[in-house]
Amino acid sequence: MSDLLEVSLNDVLVGKLVLAAGDRIIFTFTESYINDKNRPTLSQSFLNQHGDVIADVKSTHTKLPPFFSNLLPEGHMRKYLAEQGSVNPAREYKLIELLGDDLPGAVKIKPLDGIVNVTDKIINNDSNKHLFHFSLAGIQLKFSALMEAAGGLTIPTSGVGGDWIVKLPAQNFPNVPENEFSMLSLAQKTGINVPEFKLVNLKDVSGLPDLGVLAGQKALAIKRFDRVNGQRIHIEDFAQVYGLFPESKYEKASYNNIAHVIWRLTGEAALKDFIRRLTFTVMIGNGDMHLKNWSLIYQDGRTAELAPAYDFVSTIPYIPNDKLALTLGSTKDMSSINMLEFEKLAKKAQVPKSIVVETAKETALTVREAWESNKLAYPLSSEISERINQYILDAFNGV
Repeated sequence: MSDLLEVSLNDVLVGKLVLAAGDRIIFTFTESYINDKNRPTLSQSFLNQHGDVIADVKSTHTKLPPFFSNLLPEGHMRKYLAEQGSVNPAREYKLIELLGDDLPGAVKIKPLDGIVNVTDKIINNDSNKHLFHFSLAGIQLKFSALMEAAGGLTIPTSGVGGDWIVKLPAQNFPNVPENEFSMLSLAQKTGINVPEFKLVNLKDVSGLPDLGVLAGQKALAIKRFDRVNGQRIHIEDFAQVYGLFPESKYEKASYNNIAHVIWRLTGEAALKDFIRRLTFTVMIGNGDMHLKNWSLIYQDGRTAELAPAYDFVSTIPYIPNDKLALTLGSTKDMSSINMLEFEKLAKKAQVPKSIVVETAKETALTVREAWESNKLAYPLSSEISERINQYILDAFNGV
């Protein structure tokens, strides 16, 4: 394996990752990238208030710097891919070298020219020919897939080049794909921008490895918004925006903080969109909208926009007293959220209170109406449907 990796955004060389003695990892920007006034944006965490590159990046040990650490999968997926590539999952430099051909967004990481990529060796080794060589961050098992003309899904043998994400059933919680399909459908009905998505039978997904017993026979297929017509579109989640490691995705920042960044970077329309999604999150009882479940997208490579919504799951049916992943206003208690907390959010985020409160009220009413009109059409068990129904009726008392 190489001790020097090139970091690019599509075809623009951005910098280098160096593995030094003692598993110390150093990231440096190239002078050409720093001096390029039209450079693509790697991350807000690498920019100062004037938009200039912060060239001095703190070195790390074993773990990659936070931006790069967040490109890697978590949990079972990390363990699975690391085992397939004979890599210690804790040694993140080796893991990102293994997965660098198909990272989220437009980031590409590869050894310098003339050095054979470890993934080439693995894929060309017959004993490892079914390695799923790509990285999609998140704990729920996800695989990058190609949509066939007939409507089926095939997992690429090497894992590279997929334009859909296939989210598999959980092992402990029943009907999670059906739950997410229903919540995405409801979000769409309320005017929230979500990617194209489909509920598919597991038997129609070819190329999956043996994953043991799963709690369901359905999978959720979601079209990747960072892959469009074969082009890679850059994205970053809010753990990357704040320069935080993945394990801090439930702390060190709040929905108030996210609102401030969105207002500062993208303006009124995106702020309304954020408040709409946040209200929806509370209405459906989603306790898992942490920092990595909110992202910025750079359609032109430079300008930040709020990325389409994703990972809308009602967690209340599985965890009855679940709390919000992050603080809204002054609390994480979903059951007590009211317009006063949205007013607090506006004050702390330094954004117009009228925009926040009016958008939240309008969304709460729209969600109730959309749920009432469509709930019987969603593929939910009666038990899960009733729990969500009760939560939506009780949310935002008085609105």
